[in-house]
Amino acid sequence: MADGVPAPLPSASLSPSLILLAGPTAVGKSEIALRLAEKLGGEIVSVDSMQVYRGMDIGTGKPPPEERARVPHHLVDVAELTESFDAAQFVDLARKAVADIQGRGRVPILCGGTGLYFKAFLDGLGEAPPADPVLRAKLEATPLPELLLELAQRDPATYERIDRQNPRRVIRALEVIRLTGKPFSAQRAQWQGPSPAPAPSHLHLGFRRSPADLHRRIEARVENMFQQGWVAETQRLLEHGLAGNRTAMQALGYRQIAEHLQGVRSLADTVELVKIRTRQFAKRQMTWFTRQLRLKWVHLAPDAAAEAVADALARQ
Repeated sequence: MADGVPAPLPSASLSPSLILLAGPTAVGKSEIALRLAEKLGGEIVSVDSMQVYRGMDIGTGKPPPEERARVPHHLVDVAELTESFDAAQFVDLARKAVADIQGRGRVPILCGGTGLYFKAFLDGLGEAPPADPVLRAKLEATPLPELLLELAQRDPATYERIDRQNPRRVIRALEVIRLTGKPFSAQRAQWQGPSPAPAPSHLHLGFRRSPADLHRRIEARVENMFQQGWVAETQRLLEHGLAGNRTAMQALGYRQIAEHLQGVRSLADTVELVKIRTRQFAKRQMTWFTRQLRLKWVHLAPDAAAEAVADALARQ
């Protein structure tokens, strides 16, 4: 790498029919995707479980209107704040978007940080049943410790590897177990290893930075979001039903800001807490991508400009 620009990729990546760009939050993948799309005649398919919600703009790092005017973006603002949205819906919409983009002779660029959505798109969802509104409401009303105890008893394998601090994941696992009578882990057996190698015409890239560089970018990103009006955005969303959407309330920062608005902690302490949570989230993202996806990793130096990186990738 010279001047922060990645070395050329193998010639097999020439003229890809599909590009996948993954990486942790704040790594810079969205900027690179935008510029790469402009150079290759591509369109971006957002792989972000929170950018699907209308109104959740600042806190999700949603591309602004001017960027969406430069390059078409798909799967952004496709759900109301009061609606549920899951991996099955994502796969359905993403596959339709990819087919549409390719059908018009353009290149779909799947870009984002939601590892579960990438995995579901590449490997499928198995035979897990759709959400059951009545059962899910019952589970959501149950304290997390009780849910974890049931999960440990009924599916120890899932209990050991699931994020036990994430109620949404725990609830979904138990929902599937209760609906099917089978362990959730058995229905995800095909996910025990990384996804198959990409097709020769596909390019799957992962972007990473040194821990110090990524932490610096996360701090700057979080501070900028608060300066843009993240607190006011959260207040407005709470007035329109955010608190009632358990999925949306899992989005980084919104829960912490809601607690601030309730007087739980000061704004300064909230900003610092969101920085910590974002660093922890980025670490979990890297672990997922490393274990679950077959990516060609591109290390970005602190001085790597998105335009230069995109230009280097487009020149192969």
